[in-house]
Amino acid sequence: MSEALHWQKSSFSGGAGDTDCLEIATSPTTLHLRESDHPTTILTPTPTALRALLTTLRS
Repeated sequence: MSEALHWQKSSFSGGAGDTDCLEIATSPTTLHLRESDHPTTILTPTPTALRALLTTLRS
């Protein structure tokens, strides 16, 4: 991943002192996810996999 990503914390995170947060970054063609306490582990789901994840989480 050569481009610098701008990470944004989830609006559901607990605030400035909370380190268990989901963070998201986008590039022109990809969505990236990471957990703030493991910032070097980055998930880059395909649109199908992300849709499946969100569908599961919503049910």
